[in-house]
Amino acid sequence: MITTAQTSPLLSPPQQAGGTSGVTMCPDLQVADPLCAYWLEQVTLRLRREIAWCWHQRGNGAPALAGRLPPTTDPAQDSLDLSRFCHDKQVFLANDVTARYLSERLATLGTPDTESHHRGDWAWIAAQCSLTPAAQFVLACALAARIDASIGAVCAAAQNDLSCPWPTLALCQRLWDDPLAVTACVDQGHPLFRYGLLDLPTGRDTLDWQQPLEMPATLAQALLTPNSPAAGHMPASQGQPRDWPHEMQPLLARLRSAPPKAMQLLPLQAPRGTDFAAWAQALAQAEGRGLMRVGDDVDPQHGLSALATSCWLRGLDLLLPEQWQQRCGMGQTEPWIRSVAALPLRWYLPVTAGESVSGDIPLKLLLPCFALPPLDIAQRSSRLAAALHGCGPDLQAAVPEAARRFRLAELALARVATAAAALGRDAGASELFALCRAEARLELDDLVNAVTPRFALGELVLAPAQQQQLREIVAAMGVLGRVHYEWGTARAWNESGLSVLFCGPPGTGKTMAAEALASELQLPMYRIDLSQVVNKYIGETEKNLRRIFDAAETSDCLMFFDEADALFGKRTEVRDAHDRFANIEISYLLERMERFKGLAVLASNRRKDLDEAFTRRLRHIVEFPLPGVSEREQLWRQAFPAQVDVSKLDCRWLAQQFELAGGQIRSAAFNACLLAASRQASDEAPHVEMLQVLTAIKRELEKMNRVAGLEQFGRYAALMEGVT
Repeated sequence: MITTAQTSPLLSPPQQAGGTSGVTMCPDLQVADPLCAYWLEQVTLRLRREIAWCWHQRGNGAPALAGRLPPTTDPAQDSLDLSRFCHDKQVFLANDVTARYLSERLATLGTPDTESHHRGDWAWIAAQCSLTPAAQFVLACALAARIDASIGAVCAAAQNDLSCPWPTLALCQRLWDDPLAVTACVDQGHPLFRYGLLDLPTGRDTLDWQQPLEMPATLAQALLTPNSPAAGHMPASQGQPRDWPHEMQPLLARLRSAPPKAMQLLPLQAPRGTDFAAWAQALAQAEGRGLMRVGDDVDPQHGLSALATSCWLRGLDLLLPEQWQQRCGMGQTEPWIRSVAALPLRWYLPVTAGESVSGDIPLKLLLPCFALPPLDIAQRSSRLAAALHGCGPDLQAAVPEAARRFRLAELALARVATAAAALGRDAGASELFALCRAEARLELDDLVNAVTPRFALGELVLAPAQQQQLREIVAAMGVLGRVHYEWGTARAWNESGLSVLFCGPPGTGKTMAAEALASELQLPMYRIDLSQVVNKYIGETEKNLRRIFDAAETSDCLMFFDEADALFGKRTEVRDAHDRFANIEISYLLERMERFKGLAVLASNRRKDLDEAFTRRLRHIVEFPLPGVSEREQLWRQAFPAQVDVSKLDCRWLAQQFELAGGQIRSAAFNACLLAASRQASDEAPHVEMLQVLTAIKRELEKMNRVAGLEQFGRYAALMEGVT
């Protein structure tokens, strides 16, 4: 016989103003969406009614105690009794005062208004995902558990398991009128999971009946307040719409004609320092959509799915952080894509120039990579001038040259301007150039070596013809910007810089001259490590060269190719695939050299081995012959440090007697210093005598496989009799 339980405050819903019951267990939770409130009230009323039955079933007809949940019994027995007491439960629900009242409240909820009033509300989600009433009830159970801290104990009591204080699919099936309809939700392909409305357990592809229904907190907030802005949402920019460059019109047409029906990944390729956020925001705004910026703290495997679902509800595109592909790791792209691939969202993927899009991204999700147009010289100049308005006149006067020499992107320019403005009114061109140079540093340590110039032009010992040519190179670099942008040669010559060749025997000063040019022009100097650039594998040399030149496009610099004949050699007759690809590498190198905007200096000991097509593209060819007697005498006098006493040296005789190159003279001078220091006391004034110099010369000649007999030392032969 069924015994009616006494009405308990725990079982009866509280009365609110107007006679309506509470939507959730906690009376202070406010729900703005009427349909969301409807389904949350369904959960609350059905849970309360189930608790009334549990009191009756487990309490053996004892009256429900005020404020107390029913006791637990054996879970297995509870499951076995579902069929046994099915009829009794229906009778109880019809006759018990509390159960009948709760059933009447469910009936008075009526048919909800399923018309969507704005994007992201409950009705919109149900329509987009084709959610059945049973699926909406499951979603409401998960939402109730996320927003209402009072529901946990009630769920545990209803499931007869105090270790399970959360709603499960098993509980949903027990509460819902059509248990079979809930079964359809136990599938990873169900829209609740495919669109990220509910989370699957970590590392699982299915949801068990007893596992908790997990809903991300960000999604719960979006369901409760669909009109509220999300954290990370970039507001629409104010002012006039962006004046899109002509080359971007096809991209805009493509985006407008193909709105995302699933994941769309658009790679945006640009140099380091580009304001990817501004470009992505402008693209989204042109489509009438907002933009969400994914924070650097978002893990690719956790949290991204919830963020994507929240953006889908609000109609926002997503901008991934820079270096996102590196963070995902090789072969780790597929897991994070799989969790969000079904959502009709557009994702913007920043790709640094020279970087490629990961090969494990499915092609059906990938739009063609788009190269963002860089700032031209006028745009760079206007941005710098506007940011430095009010600074010192010297700083403002240096802006046009800084804009020409340093092809920085938006964010890098902003950092330079901020730092330059903080230097005060005494700052000038050198400070501005130093800041630009720091932003434009090459990050290719494995392929290039930064060189600190040690010499000035005045220190070089060269014939008048070579000195004149170096001065012409310095003068040409000084007016390059004016000739390109005021005289109009930039269009015909593609804003190219200067390429020069230093050729001559080893040790004649080619490297010194390159360093002197970098010092005179205040350009950063990089030496290309040919051992790392040239690769035996087909195509790798070209890839390395592309990395170098792409990075060097950021600013004017001096690229020094030592032993250039190893890289710029003559193209050969094609005998096999290796010859064909070697010729392709040379052709590519010639083309990139012609477009290089800085100063490229190539040094070679064998000019005849260079490709003729390459030498035609050179602006200057400077021959470095072996020095004559007067140059050698000057080299001997300059080879020793100022604090070393060389008054006993016969520099004129050394220059006449030994035909040595400048590098060999410097090497002999250094070895002579070592020999002299090893024979002198530490407190003795440093000095070098003829014996040490002649001994060092003898060793230098032996290195060159030249006979160094006593007769070669002339009147100083007696000094060398004991030297072997």
